[in-house]
This record gives sequence, C-alpha cells and structure tokens, in this order.
Amino acid sequence: MTSSTIFSGVSPISLPAAATGGNSPLTLRDMLFFLRMRWLWIAATTFAFLVMAGSYVLTAEPTFVANTQLVIVPQVGGSEAQRAFAEDAFIEGQLEIAKSSDVVGGTVTALGLDTDPDFVDQTPSLQDRAKSWLMGVSPEPDTASQEAAGAGPRDRQPQQQIEDGRIHDRAVATLLNMMGVRRIGSSTIIEISAAASTPQQAVDIADTLARQYIQKNIAMKANASRQYSEWLTRFVSEQQRGLAEAASALASFTSNPRDQFKLAELQSATDARRTLYENTLNQLTEARQRITYPVSDATIVSRATLPLSKARPRSTLIIAFAAAVGLGVGFALAMIRHAGDRRIVRPHQISEAGGLPFVTLLATSRTRNGHSARFPAGIGSSGTGAAYPAIPGMAELSATVVGLRRKRRVVIGIVAVNPGSGASTIACELAVLSSISGAQTLLIDAAAQKSSLSKSIAPHSSTGLVDVLDNGELIQTAALPLTPTLKFLPLGKVEAVTPAIRLSSRRTQLSFADLKKEFDAIFVDISAFSASSDVNAIAPELDGVLVVTSHGHTSIDDTMYVIETLRNVGAEILGAIINHAPKRIES
Repeated sequence: MTSSTIFSGVSPISLPAAATGGNSPLTLRDMLFFLRMRWLWIAATTFAFLVMAGSYVLTAEPTFVANTQLVIVPQVGGSEAQRAFAEDAFIEGQLEIAKSSDVVGGTVTALGLDTDPDFVDQTPSLQDRAKSWLMGVSPEPDTASQEAAGAGPRDRQPQQQIEDGRIHDRAVATLLNMMGVRRIGSSTIIEISAAASTPQQAVDIADTLARQYIQKNIAMKANASRQYSEWLTRFVSEQQRGLAEAASALASFTSNPRDQFKLAELQSATDARRTLYENTLNQLTEARQRITYPVSDATIVSRATLPLSKARPRSTLIIAFAAAVGLGVGFALAMIRHAGDRRIVRPHQISEAGGLPFVTLLATSRTRNGHSARFPAGIGSSGTGAAYPAIPGMAELSATVVGLRRKRRVVIGIVAVNPGSGASTIACELAVLSSISGAQTLLIDAAAQKSSLSKSIAPHSSTGLVDVLDNGELIQTAALPLTPTLKFLPLGKVEAVTPAIRLSSRRTQLSFADLKKEFDAIFVDISAFSASSDVNAIAPELDGVLVVTSHGHTSIDDTMYVIETLRNVGAEILGAIINHAPKRIES
C-alpha cells in the first residue's frame, strides 16, 4: 500500500506516499497550523513584554531636555586651508572646554545642584549599575581610596568639608552624564543640551552651562593676556634699559664725533631700539586692555526654551520595541515548544510513524446543555432516543468500520494508550452506529480495570462476560438487548484473572468464532494499555484493534510503543483514533 487516508471530522485527507527520506518542505498549511496551536505562547510572551514595558513607562521618572546654542568666532589666520583646519581644531577644543569640570562644577555651584536629590542620591539606579558594569567601573563612591588619600594633608581639613567635597564631586559626575555638547554640522555653532526631571530645571542648567562656558572662555583669555602682559612688562623694561644705553652712547659720541660711520651706526641702533620699545609698549597697552575688558570667543545665539514634551522615556519607541522583542521571543519559545512537543496533535504524526491505514480525528462531544456526552443518549436505563452521531467525526469512522467488515474484520477491539482517552465511549458509539445501519451488533465490556460501560449501561446486571466464559449458555440472558439490532454483554464480577486473559487461553465456553455466527459486528472495549496488559493477551484473538489517543495529551512515543507491542504479539492494527480534538483542528 503506497498511500493512506486520514479521516477527519469533515472530510478525508489524502496522505502522501511513504517517506523516501529527507524532511518534507514547510507549507503554508504547516505555518497556519503552528500559529493555531502556539498563538497563546506568542500572545502571552508579547503581553508579558508589553506589561514590563508599560510598567517601566508608567513608573520611570520623566526626563526633559533643553538646548542652548552658541556661535564661536575662531581667531585664526593663514591660508584658507590652514584656517579651515585651525577652525576645526579650535572648535573641538572648545567642545572639550565646555565639558570640563570647571564649567560643570561652576554650574553645580551656581544652581545649588549639590543639594538636589536627583544629583546627589547615593543609591545608583539600575540603569547606572548596568552602565557601570558594562564600563567596568564601580557605581559606588570609592571611599576606601578617598580615605587613603586623606591620610596626608586632608586629615587637617574638617570632616564636613571633606563630605561636602564628595557630594559636590558626585553632583558634577551626575551632571556630566545628563548633559551633552555637540557641533552642529560643519558650522561654528555648538549646542549644549541638559536633561532634568522638570522642564524649568533643564532650561536653567542649559543656560547656566552656556554662561559658565563663556565665563571660562573669558577667564582663560584674560589669564593668557595677563601672562602675556607680565612677559611684555619684563620685555619693555629690558628694551627701556637698552634704549637708555643706546641713547647714552649716542650722546657721548655726538659730543666728540671722530668717526661719521660710527655715528651713523649708533644713530641707527638707537632708532631701532626706540621703535621696538614703542611697539612693545603698544602691545602691552593692548594686553592690559584685554585683561580689563576681555571678550569671549563664543556668543549665545539661542537660549534654551521650555521643552513641550518629555525626552525620556520614549513611550512609543519602548512599547514598539517591547512588542517586537516579545513577538520574536514568543515565536522562538513557540518554535522550541513545537519542535520538542511529542504530544499528538496531527493525524500524520501517527500515520507516518506507524504506517497505519487510517487515522481519525474526533472532536469533543457536547450535549445540548453544554456538558460532555459520556455515552450516547439512547443507551442506558434512563435514556431516550437521540440523533447520531453524538461525536463529531464518528460518521466517517463508522463508515470505515463498515468497510472493514467486508474484509472479514468482524471482531474489533478498542484500546486506549492511556486511561481517560474515551475508548469506552468510542466503542459504544461504533456499536450504536453499526446497529443503526442494520447490522446485528454485540458490544462487549472487557475493561476489567474500569468497566465504564457496565456501570453506565447495565449497573444492576447479575451476569456478564465472566459468567459466560464459564457457561456459554448464559450468553442468551447475559447479553442485554438495547435495540433490536444491538446487544450489550457487561463485564460481570471479576475475580483473580481478567476475562481478556481467559479468552486468550481458548479454554472457555465462549469463543469469538461462535459469536461471529450470530453477530455481524462485535466491538470489544479493552482496558487502557498503560493500566493493564489485557490487550496483549486478547489482541491476537481479535480481527483487528483500534488504538485510541487523546489530542494534546498522549505522546507519539507512547503510541508507537503500543502499536509496536501489539504487532509483536500478532495483533493487526486497523487504525488509530485521535479523540478530544478541538473544533478548529477537527475541522
């Protein structure tokens, strides 16, 4: 047989031929099935990430950013190429000056940030700890090294002054992490940005940083001019002495001129000295003016304005990122779960692994009030007629069983891999449908471990299968007529040996060969394989066995073990049934 057919709750599905090796290609149907089966994993993971992102967005302290722009006028000369290079170097230097500890420290002092809890909180945040861990530094203040360093002259300082210095340094370090300085394009404009917990504080910090930078620039230029002035003062004094000496020599020689060439030389030297002295004196005057009236290289062109919205956390970006990561992680977890899931959820899992002629999906049965129908409504002492089939998909399974009768498969056993798979209900349904078709049908309860059929259909029966095995004539009274074409043989009282094992001995008063003469179809309910070994004993005596599994609960490994075991004892596996399938899978 090169092909097989899977019977579902709606229509049969043609199975491919036996595998010739290799993996089957992934189809759109497989992907849709994966999504139907694992969508809850994906949705739950995405929801968890969204909850975490939402919690962070709701609980995180908002941060506002304000920007102040300054234009820098570089004082450079030379050719155009030299000026361009010098301007870039000058502006890069100014950027570093704007981030210097003097500028930031002056801002901290001017605004009193060393008393603001946002800047001097001694407990680092989780973000600061993560950043410090990635950078390989400790977020905690190094008190040990500070105490070791304080073993020198700092021991003479008051303890309060040392503590204030530590707080100030921490505020400076915090502000450095909350500010930024950048050059806008290739222009001479730089932008100073500052972040804070309130819009007004962000504006104050950005403007103060700009003013502190300008003051630092002015102080640096004034200091340079002062040093230059001091040097020029010494140089002027030297030039003044030289000029006086030259003038004295010229006057002495003029009073008694002997050599006109010597006189011209002294006159020229005196003029040169005077010119150099006058030029140096002018430069000294300009340097002192620059000290008295310093001019900065930078000017504020745009003061900071109140930010209209928070800069961090970026709620939309965080939520979108969390959703994307959640979907990715959800898909990964779902794929891992799907790949490692050995539970039976699709018919081809059994058909391909076990080489079975057919696999049937049966959906969960529901009564009109919404409860599961354990047995057909028309069976039992209190039941009345009901429409069949009660279980979706049972009609196709019944048609298959009818086709098996044409192949002389009259005595069929129904065994579940694990208890609770619904084998008893399926056996009863098959018997009812067989009787409705007009076939003389016998339903036998041989499930010694849990006789659900006997308790449900004939709870007060005095004789059963156990008694018939000892006295074959009791079959006429023990087999209870449920309909004109359907009889039920209850289990009876089991003692040491189960009826299934006794039937396998072929030493009893009842044989399936005799029953075939009277009935067209015989269905035997057998205890679950994992609960009893009865099926190993009775299976060779049957014409075939139907293996019942539970959708999403029975593993493919357990099912294959049952199939291989039954084949080893000589049983013929007619097919498999996947019970309790969800409606979306069964359809």
